[in-house]
Amino acid sequence: MSARNPPHASGPLPPRREHASTGANPLRRASDRFESWFRGFLMLVLALGLPVAAFGAGLTAYESSMRVVRTQSAERHQVDARVTSVVEEAGEAAGLRARVRWADGETVRTGTTLVKPDTPEGAPVRVWVTGDGAVTGPPMSGNQAVTTGWFAGGAAAAGVAAGVFAARTGVRRVLDRRRYAQWDAEWDRVEPLWAGRFRR
Repeated sequence: MSARNPPHASGPLPPRREHASTGANPLRRASDRFESWFRGFLMLVLALGLPVAAFGAGLTAYESSMRVVRTQSAERHQVDARVTSVVEEAGEAAGLRARVRWADGETVRTGTTLVKPDTPEGAPVRVWVTGDGAVTGPPMSGNQAVTTGWFAGGAAAAGVAAGVFAARTGVRRVLDRRRYAQWDAEWDRVEPLWAGRFRR
């Protein structure tokens, strides 16, 4: 029988040995398998939970802000007033704090509001007031509601990502401490045997 015609040349080829699966690796410890499973679970949470949390938080914040927009728009309105006196400077960016006066039907009302630094006494200004005549700021706008929704959604997404990272880091540290303890215990059992072999 020659080398050119081995015994199995005319028969079926021997079956190929399949590679051992990752889970069947005898060198993998229980902590390794748990860490692998937990990492996959966190990736699932990140893939599904992050968009759901971001969308839910953003939509909730937007709807809440829009209710504020509708309420403030219904309760506030602008009136034509005149500056009667400048009270104090509110800062270069804010301008001047001035006393103003306006007519509400037959009632004359006064209040304090911010005006531009170069506004003289007697100048006309537009002032936001409430239904009972108190000076206030402008109502929240729809753009501000949208911005609030985006900010809340981004904060929720960042919170989910931070939570996933913290969970992975915490579990990894716990498992590493356990592995180090196991290695120390195994070395305590093996080290005397190795030391005894070198003493011979």
